[in-house]
Amino acid sequence: MESINGRPIEETDDKRPLSQEITAEKSESILVDEHGGSRATLCEMFRGIDIVYKSIQTVVFSNKLNLLMPFGPLAILVQNLTGHHGWVFALSLFGITPLAERLGYATEQLAFYTGDTVGGLLNATFGNATELIISIYALKSGMTRVVQLSLLGSILSNMLLVLGCAFLSGGIVINKKEQVFNKACASVNMGLLLMAVMGLLFPAVLHYTHTEVHFGTSELALSRFSSCVMLVAYVAYLFFQLRSHTSLYTSLNEEEGQSGNTAESPDICKWESIIWLSILTVWISVLSEYLVGAIEGASTAWKMPVAFISVILLPIVGNAAEHASAIMFAMKDKLDISLGVAIGSSTQIAMFAIPLCVLVGWIMGRPMDLNFRLFETATLFVTVIVVAFFLQEGTSNYLKGLMLILCYLIVAASFFVHVDSS
Repeated sequence: MESINGRPIEETDDKRPLSQEITAEKSESILVDEHGGSRATLCEMFRGIDIVYKSIQTVVFSNKLNLLMPFGPLAILVQNLTGHHGWVFALSLFGITPLAERLGYATEQLAFYTGDTVGGLLNATFGNATELIISIYALKSGMTRVVQLSLLGSILSNMLLVLGCAFLSGGIVINKKEQVFNKACASVNMGLLLMAVMGLLFPAVLHYTHTEVHFGTSELALSRFSSCVMLVAYVAYLFFQLRSHTSLYTSLNEEEGQSGNTAESPDICKWESIIWLSILTVWISVLSEYLVGAIEGASTAWKMPVAFISVILLPIVGNAAEHASAIMFAMKDKLDISLGVAIGSSTQIAMFAIPLCVLVGWIMGRPMDLNFRLFETATLFVTVIVVAFFLQEGTSNYLKGLMLILCYLIVAASFFVHVDSS
């Protein structure tokens, strides 16, 4: 009986501490998992906060021009409190300037991960995003004339002011030798710009000679047809540049590769670039609505022609990224890149942005056409001829840059005293 009764007693005595140990070990493992999981979650959270902080520090606080960013929210505040269009326009103008520059920066960062082909398409899409956003809002408001003048002003600003500043700064810094660039690339771009002048010239001539078959409709129909042709030509140009005749751009690619692989590397990752592109595009679109809405009021308040505001002031903001990039590359003796930025951007606006706005206006029911009026078309024609003459030798110096800048001052003064016929 004792042995029989003892066994269960011994077994229970042995089993009780064993079960207690198992239970204790389980409870300890649960506590460790809970504490370990919470620690891992906290670590991931702090790591994410650190990534966001570094990204904001790199994109927002790394450039002194970003000190102008608070002017954007201030413009919205002034609009809601006072409605003074002069101040709203000025504050919106200052607020969009750093955003346009940062948009170009984010595009350049994303191009590090996408390669030359997709990078070229990204530059075509986002390089002139500010002008396109402002133009679409102006079209939505029925201000087709502002669209025409602002896009024309972007071409003039890039070809005269941006390229002139690049030649001037490069010629001053690199003064021991004459800077050279690829003439073949420049001639292709100038040919496209002359084609754009042709597309703008014929509707204007048709209008002013009163030789339309159907008055009021033939001019618009010709503009829409020419816009489709110009877009086809621009797509062919992209294929020519990025696929079929890349050998023409060998010197540019080699120069970028030699300096970019060793000295340049991306500051932010691919997804950060995409997120910042989205944020900046949305914020620019918000400020563009206030900017466009205040143009006419600013013209009255400042006693300044709408043509001067649209052709001179708006493009300077939209070309902030191109302006800074062209000067920087010229000072590093990378004139091919500067030329690609200035003349390439003009080509994008003339052969892509303007025809696209005509088609978007067609979809919206807005009569946007290619008749930019006689004075404006003549200005563009003379500008293209002057720049083509300066680029024919394939060399640059500070004197050419100074002459281009002075030509831009003449254009600006001409639009200041010009009364728009519309």
